Amino acid sequence: MACTLHVAWDERLTAYDFGPGHPLAPVRVELTVALAEAFGVLTEPGVTVVAPAAASTSELELVHDPRYITAVRTGAADAAFGLGTPDNPVFTGMHEASALVAGATLAAAAAVFGSRAQHAVSVAGGLHHAMRAMASGFCVYNDPAIAIKWMLAQGAERIAYVDVDVHHGDGVQAAFYDDPRVLTISLHEHPATLFPGTGLASEIGSGQGRGYAVNVALPAFTGDAGWLRAFDAVVPPLLRAFRPQILVSQHGATPTGEIRWPTARPAPAPQR
Repeated sequence: MACTLHVAWDERLTAYDFGPGHPLAPVRVELTVALAEAFGVLTEPGVTVVAPAAASTSELELVHDPRYITAVRTGAADAAFGLGTPDNPVFTGMHEASALVAGATLAAAAAVFGSRAQHAVSVAGGLHHAMRAMASGFCVYNDPAIAIKWMLAQGAERIAYVDVDVHHGDGVQAAFYDDPRVLTISLHEHPATLFPGTGLASEIGSGQGRGYAVNVALPAFTGDAGWLRAFDAVVPPLLRAFRPQILVSQHGATPTGEIRWPTARPAPAPQR
């Protein structure tokens, strides 16, 4: 059976642009898509490229405070919401561009959850630092958390989130810190040496979610062999034990993310 892949992409996603000189330049997603086109990936059998719709206000509110969404829509600098800072400068059309990124990741989630594709990718997504009521680390709306919340609302029971960005996936962890339905795993540089200053091994979740947040904080300058050793020791065993119905991953660098069903959809896990 050929692999099926849903690619949520539209050139309008490059409107998520903090301006000249900002580290998160939209050219990163343009080049990602151009490379995929050059290799013929997007025209392979089973691959569909679909322009997404922007996330609605109600979808954004699955994760974000309505007052924060209003502040983003208004487009005024407001330190209380993390807007207008060097990391998160306000730009024209910020709400619309950010909602489209969230909508792309939602479309990817819907394609997988609705069994229209085995895998889905949101090339412009992965904005994992945004908090419920604050922009952070170049991230306005937390598209991975919104997509996970949406799938839970549709009936998903166990979702794993694996984040291999060099920065801790703090916003997604915070959104599900007390929720045992979501296992969050983040491998990142130690918070003593890198933003956002969180992600110690002692951060394991709270309440019913205790034990469902996992952090692997690696020393600065960890090489490939050390990183792979840490990943192999932690991620596969935890995923086998948790048996997620859906895997959401944040790959860092671009950032990009993927949503997929595991190779075999597992039976429900026994109640703890």
